[in-house]
Amino acid sequence: MWRSASKRAFVKALQKLVPAIRAEHLEAAPAGIRAQALLPDGGMMDDFAFQESRRILNVVNAPSPAATASISVGQAIVEKMAAHFDWFSGA
Repeated sequence: MWRSASKRAFVKALQKLVPAIRAEHLEAAPAGIRAQALLPDGGMMDDFAFQESRRILNVVNAPSPAATASISVGQAIVEKMAAHFDWFSGA
């Protein structure tokens, strides 16, 4: 929470990932809003979900933008496609 209120604290934490970053590289912007999928009972869906049809595999409810690039999610997609689609597995 402190990093959200203090630009200095935010930059210090960010420098652990990007050492060359400086406060002057950053500019304030409003927080974004992401859609969140709901379950039939109205509860929030907390994780990725897959919708499959004969020719389509949809990944729905990506709750975190960083998670969309996750290796484990990518692996799950590949496994589902290989099991579901003959053309994907090379058969």
